[in-house]
Amino acid sequence: MYYEEISSSSTNYHGEVTVIDLRSDTLTKPTKKMREAMYNAEVGDDVYGEDPTVKKLEETAAKMVGMEAAIFVCSGTMGNLIAIMIHCNVRGSEAYCGDSSHCLLHEQCGASQIGGVYLRPLRNNADGTFDICELQSKLRKDRDHEPLSKLVIVENTINGMIIPQKWLKELVSFCKERDLKLHMDGARLWNASIGSGQVAEEIVSGFDSVTFCLSKGLGAPVGSLLCGSKDFIVEARRIRKVLGGGMRQVGVLAAAGLVALENIPNLINDHRKASVLASSINDMQSKVFSVDLSTVQTNMVFMDVDSNVVPATRFAQRMRQLDDDEIIVKCLALNDSVVRFVFFSEITENELMLAIKKITHVITELDPNC
Repeated sequence: MYYEEISSSSTNYHGEVTVIDLRSDTLTKPTKKMREAMYNAEVGDDVYGEDPTVKKLEETAAKMVGMEAAIFVCSGTMGNLIAIMIHCNVRGSEAYCGDSSHCLLHEQCGASQIGGVYLRPLRNNADGTFDICELQSKLRKDRDHEPLSKLVIVENTINGMIIPQKWLKELVSFCKERDLKLHMDGARLWNASIGSGQVAEEIVSGFDSVTFCLSKGLGAPVGSLLCGSKDFIVEARRIRKVLGGGMRQVGVLAAAGLVALENIPNLINDHRKASVLASSINDMQSKVFSVDLSTVQTNMVFMDVDSNVVPATRFAQRMRQLDDDEIIVKCLALNDSVVRFVFFSEITENELMLAIKKITHVITELDPNC
């Protein structure tokens, strides 16, 4: 594995106007190497298990996280749902997750809607963990009146933060003692790995399953991997089919995923750029716009906005409006008080500086004390 600098830019130039899109790391475009691999991919019918490129991708992914097997799925949402349905294989099951987790907030609660599984939230701490004592207090007593405690879900990274490995080990021990299954939503697992300096296999050690995305910072156009034991993946193939996820000559997509895993982008550079952006905001010493630098651990910046002065939506709208500098920066207002910026390999150093220039201009305009 080695780092690959991706030269194609996500930034659009319309005449003299520069548009820099920092809404998400899902905006990456396939590299030239990916496109060539897709064109030349050897394919077969994957529903019959006959696509050699998919098989190679799945074998590679499983090995990288230290698990027996893997399955290529359309998305992380599908991978998480499949895992929940397998681990909670009895009607009336209950699973536990942080109250800021993606599977609870941003997957239409498919666990309940489709899987018949109740997701019981636990309050996320500032570092992305949750209190294991709170988990203990919410476990069911195996009474006829109550659902069955089956699964604990951890997201890593969560809102750009890397879950502490010490806490993960404590959680693994807790769950093993109580016969609870563990699933990691590792959509950005490789950001966690590179940001912490720990190999992915160590991060997921003790977990029964893990998903990770190819279509975010890794730059592939589509797809995720769900990894676990051989028996788990046999069940996963069956559930993937009923969810409409059985794909045929999908090696053309898997080929891009293979390139992504064999040539992981220089994610640490994305993390550095996020840190530079966050620091530049705080350097303005605004009382309206600020960033908690302790949360900027990977490629995401969450800027807090005093909505009593100006709503975050107004800031995001203003960033899309042209000034004399001819720069537009797309960012995501998550609510009235938080704006998100996300970095990925196609954002260059020059574009980082232009984004900072635009942010500085807009903050100065919206905060009269700057």
